[in-house]
Amino acid sequence: MIKKREIWITGFAIFALFFGAGNLILPPFLGMNSGGEWWFVFFGFILTAVFIPILGVFAHANVQGNIYDLGKKASPTFSSMYCFVMYLIAITIPAPRTASVAHEMAIQPFFGSSSLLTSSIYFLLIFVFVMNRSRLLSLIGKFLTPIIVVILVAIILLAITSNPETMKLNVYEVPFVSGILEGYQTFDAIGGVLIGAVIVISLGNRGVKSYDDKKSLITKASLIAGSGLILVYGGLIFSGASLSTLLPVSGTRTEVLKSLSSQTLGAIGTSFLSVLVALACFTTAVGIVTGTSDYVKEMFKNSQKAYVITAFISCVLGILIGHFQVSFIIKAAIPALMFIYPITIVLIILNVLPENWASTLVFRGVVLATFIFSIPDFLKFLIAEENLFTLKEMVPLSEYSLGWVLPAIIVFLLFNLVSFGNKKTDIINS
Repeated sequence: MIKKREIWITGFAIFALFFGAGNLILPPFLGMNSGGEWWFVFFGFILTAVFIPILGVFAHANVQGNIYDLGKKASPTFSSMYCFVMYLIAITIPAPRTASVAHEMAIQPFFGSSSLLTSSIYFLLIFVFVMNRSRLLSLIGKFLTPIIVVILVAIILLAITSNPETMKLNVYEVPFVSGILEGYQTFDAIGGVLIGAVIVISLGNRGVKSYDDKKSLITKASLIAGSGLILVYGGLIFSGASLSTLLPVSGTRTEVLKSLSSQTLGAIGTSFLSVLVALACFTTAVGIVTGTSDYVKEMFKNSQKAYVITAFISCVLGILIGHFQVSFIIKAAIPALMFIYPITIVLIILNVLPENWASTLVFRGVVLATFIFSIPDFLKFLIAEENLFTLKEMVPLSEYSLGWVLPAIIVFLLFNLVSFGNKKTDIINS
């Protein structure tokens, strides 16, 4: 019998793991630019920033293995390559972005020092923490998230009660799609497949051994975490929309968040939030570097040398990439996200579906179709878009960077028809 207390504790843990400080800069920016049509970007954003990531945790509740187990049904070679790409993206984009967010939110406004100095000190400290796995980090993490949530609730409530006379006009061509693509930038679908494995192992260590008990607990806890994320993200998007006429039109995502907090909490509240966000960014980066180093260590038969080398390389990359502006890192991340996010989404969905709907044949067909038809979405950020015009016209939804969706659905349905047909033939022949 699983206690309700255990469910709520796990739910809060999942929420804290997903609720990265870097994600805070995304919803207000969406709200400001969508204005009165904030509902559309809200639904698009929660689809890829909440729904799919939570399904990723559900997938692990079914599989109850690690990230490799999610893709091995398609092919062991593919799954190994997928793991490598996932961890490579983790240490080259979201981890360095935390340094950039910390600099723009907490260092630059007060000290005016260079971003390179910030990222150097930042990742030097990260390396020290990763090497020592200090308990101080977990203590910081436990207290930071509740405090940040309290501050955000205050911002949201003050924004809601501000009763603005007008909202800014929507600037997005298709707000719903803009919300979906901005949700990619949370990296939470990737986080979902990484976090799910951590949750499964943690529950085992806490004495929850049964497959059914783990699945039930994770499912209920994920619903709690997902509800919390929807409320926070929705509140921030609405806050950005409500105060859109008061926020900097041409401001970056960090500038919009700072302006929003200044409009609601004043200068002191903004300063406090900036420091907390910087600290929360730090804990997120330590988690990414530690997780990546653990994975490489396991690949090399628990070699501590492999762990140290991976941590060192990750931190060097963090210094080199982390001194760039947040807006630049977000823009540079788009091609990688267009490549890895569609594959991650289909792997999550296939692992959630019942076994008879997700055979080996279906896995391979859907993953291959997704990979092929996401290539134009990936390439258009690297080469001139006019060179892809004919290809974009041929693939439905390609103009919205969602060209993989319909082919993946069609292949899924066709291959399931083939699978069911083969099963009927086998039954008749027997």
